[in-house]
Amino acid sequence: MKSMKCRLLLMLAAVLFVGNIYAQDEKKSQMYVVHEDQVKPSMLAEYEKTSKALADAMKKHNIQSTSWLSSVTDDFRYMWVTPIESMADLDDNSWWTELSEAMGNDALTELMSGFGPCYDKHGDYVISMNKELTYMPDGITQTPEGENYRKFYYIHHLPKDRAAMSKAMKGVKDLFASKNSEMNYRVYSNGFGTMDTFYMVAVSAKDPIDMEQRSAANDKLLGEAAGPVFGKVMALATKFEEFTGNVRPELSYKPKKDSRMAVDD
Repeated sequence: MKSMKCRLLLMLAAVLFVGNIYAQDEKKSQMYVVHEDQVKPSMLAEYEKTSKALADAMKKHNIQSTSWLSSVTDDFRYMWVTPIESMADLDDNSWWTELSEAMGNDALTELMSGFGPCYDKHGDYVISMNKELTYMPDGITQTPEGENYRKFYYIHHLPKDRAAMSKAMKGVKDLFASKNSEMNYRVYSNGFGTMDTFYMVAVSAKDPIDMEQRSAANDKLLGEAAGPVFGKVMALATKFEEFTGNVRPELSYKPKKDSRMAVDD
């Protein structure tokens, strides 16, 4: 038992160390904590009502200690994404204290109680945006103006193949750059709290039609050169998943006079 405790402490220390490295190297990556609620279809209206009430309360009192971007996939997974500087930020609940003092603890507790009946599964995990693999030549942003529609591609692979997959993904970015592609995307890697090893690619568009038109134009632009490049990625993939969804600005929150940006995807 004592030996197991020591191993767990060492694992936690390693996670914190790696997390802090990521946080300090802002040019290459940015960490985010994601709270995901898997909402019951029958409770969507109640969940949306409670989510909007929370966002409105945060905006009313201009709570400074956090920000988040809300998005929902077509299978009713609501994701609340907040930027963090290090793993230590996971223990920071300052926003609850601030909001509780502003609106009263009883009122806040009653508001938050609306979430409970809406899902059976929810939890937190960490992802990191890999800026070296992201393709946004005009500047990286998680919220391109007027583009709230999303496609999320999850490319699962074995932990031992991380370096090879990273190299293959870099090949895709280089191809896009060489063709001056207008199809921008952001790449995220799994982190603390996730069960699988994956890269997640997030693509933005105005709506489903706009997404399809851009994709078709990009396929034509890349031409036959795309086959071998994407083939190297798929050769390492153990599973490939595709989800569609939307960013929800009305459920998102960013305090006034706060330079921090939350992500989507």
